[in-house]
Amino acid sequence: MLRYFLELSYKGKAYSGFQIQENAHTIQAALQQSLQTFFRQSFELTGSSRTDAGVNARQNFFHFDTDLVITTRNIYNLNALLPEDISIRGIYQVPENAHCRFDAIAREYKYILYKHKDPFLVDRGWHYPYPLDMVLMQEAADLLKEYSDFTSFSKRNTQVNNFICHLTQSNWGQLPNEDVWEYRVRGNRFLRGMVRGLVGTMLKVGRGQISLKEFSLLIEARDCTQADFSTPPQGLFLEKVLYKDSLMELLK
Repeated sequence: MLRYFLELSYKGKAYSGFQIQENAHTIQAALQQSLQTFFRQSFELTGSSRTDAGVNARQNFFHFDTDLVITTRNIYNLNALLPEDISIRGIYQVPENAHCRFDAIAREYKYILYKHKDPFLVDRGWHYPYPLDMVLMQEAADLLKEYSDFTSFSKRNTQVNNFICHLTQSNWGQLPNEDVWEYRVRGNRFLRGMVRGLVGTMLKVGRGQISLKEFSLLIEARDCTQADFSTPPQGLFLEKVLYKDSLMELLK
C-alpha cells in the first residue's frame, strides 16, 4: 500500500466543519466523494487538523492509503469534481508510517478583524467597529506565551487528555494601508475553540472591559466559562501545518 498526503484549502462558510459527520455537509465528505467518483473506489481519510463549522483553511492535510499510483496530473480532475470553495493544492507520496496529524509539530492560525464595513471581507473576517487599544492587545498576546495550560480557552465536551499547549508566536498586526487587524498564533497544538476564545477574550482587554491582571487570572482560573467564545468563525483561518524538515521536503 502507498501512503499519500493530500494538501487542500477551503472556505468553511458552507460546511459543518472539517471532519465527516452523519447527516452533515463537511469538507471530508466532499473530498471523499470526489476521490471515490474519480478513482471508483472507496478511501479512508485521516485529517491533520479539525476546523469547526464556518472556519477557513489556507492549508490543511489528509492522508490515505491506496494501491493506486496517484500523480499531480490527477489534481486537475479531482478539483473539477469538487465544489468551488474547496481546492486540492497537492498530492504527495510519503513514507508508509507518516501521519498527517501525529507528525505535525506546529500549526499556525490567523484571525482577521476589520473596522469599516467592507463587502470583500464579509465572509473572511469579523466586522468589528469598536475602538481598541492595540498596545494592550499585544501585551495580552505576549502574555499567552508565558502559559502552557489553556483549559480556560477550551470549549466543553472536548475529547482530550490534557489542555497543555506551547505557543511560539502570538502577535497582533495591522495590514498595510488597510484598516484591518489580524492576530497570528502558532503552537504545537490547539484545543477546541481555542483561537476564537483567545481572540474574543483579548478583545475585552482591548476595549477596557478587563485588565491585563484580570486576563492573567482568567487564564490561571482554568475555567472556560470566564473566556469569551462569541467570536464568529468566518474570520478564522488555519494558515499552516508544519512538519519536521524531512517530511516537509516531500511536501513541495
